Order: sequence, then structure tokens, then C-alpha cells
Amino acid sequence: MTTRSAAAPDAASPYTVAPKRLRLLLVLAGLSGVSPLATDMYVAALPDLARSLATDASGAQLSLTGFLVGIIAGQLALGPLSDAVGRRPVLIGGSVVFAGFSLVCALAPTVAVLNSARVGQGVAGAAGIVVSRAVVTDLFDDRELPTVFSRLGAIGAMAPVLAPLAGGALLLLVPWRYVFAVLALMGVLLAAGVWRWIPESHPPDARLTGGLAPSLRAIGRTAAQSAVLAPVLALACGGAAVFAYIAGTTFVFQDIYHLSPAVSSLVYGVNALGNMFGSLAYGHLSRHRSPEALLIISGVLATTGAVALLLLQTTMGSNMPLTWLCLLITISAFGLFFPAVITIAQSRGRAAPGATSALLGGGQFLLGAAASPVVGLFGTQSPAPMAAVMAVSLTLGTLAAIATKRTYGDQRQSPERGLGEE
Repeated sequence: MTTRSAAAPDAASPYTVAPKRLRLLLVLAGLSGVSPLATDMYVAALPDLARSLATDASGAQLSLTGFLVGIIAGQLALGPLSDAVGRRPVLIGGSVVFAGFSLVCALAPTVAVLNSARVGQGVAGAAGIVVSRAVVTDLFDDRELPTVFSRLGAIGAMAPVLAPLAGGALLLLVPWRYVFAVLALMGVLLAAGVWRWIPESHPPDARLTGGLAPSLRAIGRTAAQSAVLAPVLALACGGAAVFAYIAGTTFVFQDIYHLSPAVSSLVYGVNALGNMFGSLAYGHLSRHRSPEALLIISGVLATTGAVALLLLQTTMGSNMPLTWLCLLITISAFGLFFPAVITIAQSRGRAAPGATSALLGGGQFLLGAAASPVVGLFGTQSPAPMAAVMAVSLTLGTLAAIATKRTYGDQRQSPERGLGEE
């Protein structure tokens, strides 16, 4: 049964007009993508950063950990907050504060100041990730959600490719501090984009009352619903697989297969393109199959690629083309998996979209952060540890996807159309 939030538009909504919808989606994609950019744009500058701030590699790498901690905490706090005070204040405030902390990072005199500012930058940047999903849920009905999330996913898939390239190009011209100056400018531009093109999609009569405490309790109530918890767990397991891939893929292709950084970036970019095309395919397939069915299919496909890679390492040994093929299958399947699971969870959590989005993002990053060091713990002399972590995570994610179908799937009807062609 198709439902719609209190703020969702009717058939005459301006968001059925392609230019208005395109501006909306581009700003939301920017809000969702600025945190991955803040993660990846300066990684190549970590050695210079360490020398500049008189610290060692581990001290510089703490800035990555601090940012990730901030993203997790920020999503859990700001998603429910947007259910209480509205979407625009959180998005505009988050973008402005993100710009401020980025500027502090650019001017940081010591590594302690940098790392502290990175935590604040992560908390503020989380607003864009968590509230963007809630805005989409507010504005579009269940038939439209798959297409919208597929397009956001396709744009977001390019962030891991563009961020290192943009950061590397910038670092050829200027010192590492300018990377954070660019991020500060992006925060200002996003705040202006929200002010100009993102409506307040959560009106006062639909908000939770009583301040932040009842909003935080909404997370517990939402998590207690098995129909929502199942896709949240599926996304958390998928996040663990993605972080394992990110943590291991550079070592696999550069240290094991001895590809140059340029060629390994090409491999990584092709995989990201596979992910993008998977996201676009989800938008079309969702017109004929339910999101629950597509989630299970993509989960099985992604698991098959990871298990095949693990079997390849235990039977045939290292083989670069086959390793790449297995990873390409898995990463392309992620393009279907992630928008499907987000569609399902946000559709079922319309009573508190911000809290639902917080559960999705918090679980994804928390389990992902836990999975990343496991790959290195078992060594980087073979793709097997990465493949094993991905296979286990995706097997659990697929089981959660099956539970998603059982908890709610039979009550849904397959949507016939999304937003339509541009």
C-alpha cells in the first residue's frame, strides 16, 4: 500500500517538473557527498600533513578516525533532531558549521587542533547524509522513492572516484591546507543551495514535540519495529563489506598485484562506474519488481562475487583479472543493494524519517568502522582476508534481506513507475 508523509506533494507538486527536481536532487547529492569528499580528498596529503604539524603517521591518521566518529555520532543526533525542529535548520546549520570546522582544519596550528576539528567536521557533515534521506522521504511517495534513491546513489557512487582525483590535482598546486579551504567553500555553497532550493519538507504539525529527548527516544521505538530493523541490519552488514573493500583494495592491487597507483585508480574507478550503473538499473527495475525482491537478488549477487573471490584464493591462488572480476560483480551489485534497502527502511519509517535515517547511517558506519581493521589484522599478503570479511558480511546482509521480505514484503505491491523520464 502506498503511503505519503504529511508534507509529501500531490500530483501538482513542483518536484514533478524536471528542472526543479534536478536542482533538488543535485543539492541533496552534494549534501550526501561532501562527507566522502572530506574523507578522501586529503588522504594523499597525510605524509605532508604529518611533517607540517610535527607528528607521526598514526597521529595524522587519527584525523580520519575522528572524522568517522563524528559522522556516526552526528547521524544519531541530527536525524532525530530534524524530526523535532524541521529539516532546513539542521541542513543549513550543519552546512555552515561544517564550513567553520573545515576552516579550523585549514588553519590548525597543531595536530590536536586538527583532530578535534575533524570530529566537529564529521558531526556537522553528518547532517547532509542523514537529513537528505529524510527530505526525500517527506517529498516523494513510495512509488517515487526507488527512482529518487537510485539517482542519488548513482551520483554518490562517483564521490570515491572524484575525491582522490580532485584532491590529487589540488595538491599538485597548493599545500594540504587548501583542501580544507575548498571544503569550507563547499559548505558555504551547500548552505546557500539549501536556502534557495530545499523546501521545509517537515511542517510543524508533523514534528515530534518535547525537544530532543523524545526525538532520541524515537530511535528506540523505530528500532523496535522488526519491519524497520531488518533493513537497518542489512545496510549495516553491507556497510561492513564496503569498508572492508575500501580498507583492502589498495593493498590488493598495488602490493600484491604490483599495479601502479594510476592503474589501480583506474581499476577502482571502473568498479565505481559499475556501482553507478547498478544504482541506475535499480531505478528502472523497481518499476517491475518490489524493492524487497531486488534487495534479495542484489544481496545474493554481491555475496556470490565475494565468495567466488574467497574460493579463488583458496584453490587457484592470486589472479588479478579474476580478482577484479569478482570485485566488479560485488561492487556493481552494491548499486542495487544500497538504494533498495534505503527505500525499504525509509518507506516503512515514515512516522519518524529522521530517526530511521539515523539508524541506517549509524549502523552502516559503525559496523563498517569495526570491519575495516579486521582486514589488516589478518594480513595483506593475499586478497583472502578482504574476501572473507566481505563474504561473511554479505552473507549476513543477505539473510537480513530475506528477513526484510518476511517481515513486511508480502504487504507491499510492486510499484509501477518511478518519477518518470527526465
